[in-house]
Amino acid sequence: MMFPALSVDLPVSTDKLGPRNSLIFDCAGKSHDLGSPQVMGILNLTPDSFSDGGRYYRPETALRHAIKMVDEGAAIIDIGGESTRPGAQPVTAEEELERVIPVIETLAENIPIPISIDTSKPLVMREAVSAGAGMINDVLALREQGALQAAAETAVPVCLMHMQGKPRTMQNAPHYDNVVEEVKTFLQQRMDACESAGIARHKIVIDPGFGFGKSLQHNLKLLKELHTLSSLNTPLLVGISRKSMIGSLLGDVSVDQRIFGSVAAAVVAVIEGATIIRVHDVRETVEALKVASAVRAIS
Repeated sequence: MMFPALSVDLPVSTDKLGPRNSLIFDCAGKSHDLGSPQVMGILNLTPDSFSDGGRYYRPETALRHAIKMVDEGAAIIDIGGESTRPGAQPVTAEEELERVIPVIETLAENIPIPISIDTSKPLVMREAVSAGAGMINDVLALREQGALQAAAETAVPVCLMHMQGKPRTMQNAPHYDNVVEEVKTFLQQRMDACESAGIARHKIVIDPGFGFGKSLQHNLKLLKELHTLSSLNTPLLVGISRKSMIGSLLGDVSVDQRIFGSVAAAVVAVIEGATIIRVHDVRETVEALKVASAVRAIS
C-alpha cells in the first residue's frame, strides 16, 4: 500500500520481498524502505518477556541474534528493555537504560539497518537515540509526561500504539462499543498531538495494538478491518507475533508452537494494508510476505 504523504519518485528496486517503488523512511541517517511490506525483528533485552525473556541481554549475544535477523531479511530491529506483556511489572528508567544502551551502541556500529527503541520513557528515548537508535516505538503513544517533547527533540520517526489500560491490567475484561472506530479515533488524536508538538506527519507510524487491552474477538475484528486505518494516510505497523490470540486460535498451544499461526496472521495483515510486521520469526515471515507481495503486484 502506498501512502501519498511519504511517497517519493525513485526507480523501482528489488529486495527479498520483491520489486516495488521505493518509499524512503529516514531513521536518523539509516534508510528504511516502506515501498513494500517490511519485517521488524524483535530483540527483547528483558528477563520476563513472554517469548524470549532473558535470552539476549548480553551485547554480544544480542549482536549475534541481530545479525541473524538482518541476514534473514529484517529491515529494522526493535529493541526493548521493559516487558509489556499482560501482568508485567514496570522497571525504572535507570534499569531500562542499563539493559538497552550497551546493546544499541553495539548494534549501531555493526548492523546496516535502523534500530528502533521500544520504550515509553522520555529519558530512555533521548539516550537511546543518542546511542544510535533511529526510531521510537511507544506502546503508550507518547502519553507519558514529557514523551511528546522528547520524541520531537530527537527528530526520529515514532510509532504510536493503541492500548486500553496499562500492561498490568489491560486484559481485565476490555470493552469497546466499536473496537475499530475507537482505535482509529485514538490514533488520529495521537497523530494530531504529535503534529502539535512538532513531529511531522511523515515521521509517524501507527499500530492498532493487538493484544493490548483487547479480547480475542476484538483482535480478530481489528485484523479483518485493518484496511479501515489506511484512511489515516500513514504507515501501519502490526505486532501479532506469537501472541496469545494465536495460541487461543490454535488450541492454547505454547509460545514456541505459534510460528505458523503468526506467519498466517502476518500475511492477512499485509493483505489488509500493514506496512511493517513486527516478528520473532524473521525468515519465515519474510518468505511468506515475498509470496503475498508477488500476488498483490499482479494487476
